[in-house]
Amino acid sequence: MNRWSCLIALVFSSLSVSAETVYRRALDRVPSMDPILASSMYAGRAVQLTYEVLYEYDYAKRPYRLIPAAAEAMPEISENGKVFLIRLRPELRFHDDPCFPDGKGRSVVAQDVVFSFARLADRRNASSGCWLTDPILGVDEYRDAQEKNPASNPSLPGVRALDDRTLRIELSYSNQQFLWFLAMPYMAIVPHEAVEKYGSDFSGHPVGSGAYRLVDWRRNHRMKYCRHPDWWGWKKGPLALTGAEDDQPFDIIQYSVIDDASTQWLCFLNGELDFLGEISRDNWDVVIDGSGQLTESLRKRGITLFSIPNMEISYVGINMRDPVLGKNKALRQALNCAFDAPAWSRFQNGRVQPADGPVPPETEGKLEEPFAYSFNLEKAKQLLVEAGYPGGIDPKTGRRLELTMDLGKTSQDMREAAELMASFYARVGIALHAQYHNWPSFLRKVAEGRSQLHRIIWVGDYPDAENFLQLFSLKKLSPGPNRTFYENPEFEKLYDAACVETDAVKRNQMWAQAQRIIREDCPWIFLNFSKSYSLTSARVKNYIPSDFPFGSERYIRLKTAAEKGAK
Repeated sequence: MNRWSCLIALVFSSLSVSAETVYRRALDRVPSMDPILASSMYAGRAVQLTYEVLYEYDYAKRPYRLIPAAAEAMPEISENGKVFLIRLRPELRFHDDPCFPDGKGRSVVAQDVVFSFARLADRRNASSGCWLTDPILGVDEYRDAQEKNPASNPSLPGVRALDDRTLRIELSYSNQQFLWFLAMPYMAIVPHEAVEKYGSDFSGHPVGSGAYRLVDWRRNHRMKYCRHPDWWGWKKGPLALTGAEDDQPFDIIQYSVIDDASTQWLCFLNGELDFLGEISRDNWDVVIDGSGQLTESLRKRGITLFSIPNMEISYVGINMRDPVLGKNKALRQALNCAFDAPAWSRFQNGRVQPADGPVPPETEGKLEEPFAYSFNLEKAKQLLVEAGYPGGIDPKTGRRLELTMDLGKTSQDMREAAELMASFYARVGIALHAQYHNWPSFLRKVAEGRSQLHRIIWVGDYPDAENFLQLFSLKKLSPGPNRTFYENPEFEKLYDAACVETDAVKRNQMWAQAQRIIREDCPWIFLNFSKSYSLTSARVKNYIPSDFPFGSERYIRLKTAAEKGAK
């Protein structure tokens, strides 16, 4: 099925596509479909439906493990851990698109991976995932050559195509996380023809080799994907993709931008959405009974409840270059002590637990020690005196210290949360003001260092303490994930040593010490670790919640009439 026939099918969907072949869910705004700009969980979901990466998370296995995706098998890794040999699947093929001769897609070859990794490494492309290529041999020389001569087209020495199907990746140092990197949406494989043809429009014109094709994108409103029937994975992929003959994937996947959680809930109840990834506080008692289970009325409708602890941290980032906060550690510590974690948990219906640092529970390498700056109002007031703001009064103005927090949503829930936080700081004399943005403009402001405080969630890219501690590395400064512009030589030395340490016990000892430094410096207000609750409609089966859900809709199936009748 080519692009145009799929579009025609959508136009006449009421005649040719049954409503039961459309999977519908809400998703936040996706600013770009260019994989190297997939800086949010939402963008990662959207990108990996269309594009493929070398490795992916096993959909069903826990603890998490990687399995081959575009790669034919797990890599051959040299004894020193620096060289990866990877064979591509022979069935890989880019979708038909006008960027190719006669509009016909071509086979994916190893040189496409070389091209894609070089794009990601190129600092001129301003990818927040550029740091993933830092371990690759020769990446610094590659970047230096580009800076000296922008018109040049140097190669990335550490990534080579030995033949059409064989890829060789050499690292400059052993990196224990690099295999996880290869599963991230940033590392997806793109064709050079599409990048060259569409130029700046490539972000809105994806050309991948994956299970679905983006056929209709109304920015800030809706994204529609059409299933690619010739994708290799429908017949040859993991067991979850090769079930019984009547195990029907959805023909169309539709993401809709619905900002308000209450509106999402009503759409779900009305059958307009098949998945609800967030249960608003206002609807909590309608959904969850006194025992923490799904209410009987919803169970009777065939609705299913899922819940897992999230590998994520919610925090307020503090701009360490801010003249008020950046040089005043006692003030940053006071902001943590003034944050009322018990009240915050009640506000969140008990779905969160206080964050005691940057690394979530059950993550390898987490420091298990009490946090010195957890909620304590008296200590907060003492620290404000030490910081030079007794009673929260700014000595320069004689008035209350005023701080501004940027937020990436304008929903009612976000506003109520901001008001609650402001009330916490009012107790110690600080005036906290909220500024609201849409998600893309929020990310831009934070990345450019124009935000004083910003509330955000970091969702783990892979299940290791390093993934959370990298947010404080000088090497990962914005547009990388270090959005607070934090710098500490002692932390940096520990971080670098732990990244190359092959002994797990020694590595985790280093991670623990690194966390002690971060807890003391308080470049964040540590808010909470959370637990996610999601709902699926009676039409859906084979959904498994995951911390790494990129492209996971490929695995979801439509219930047969018999299965729905047997609920």
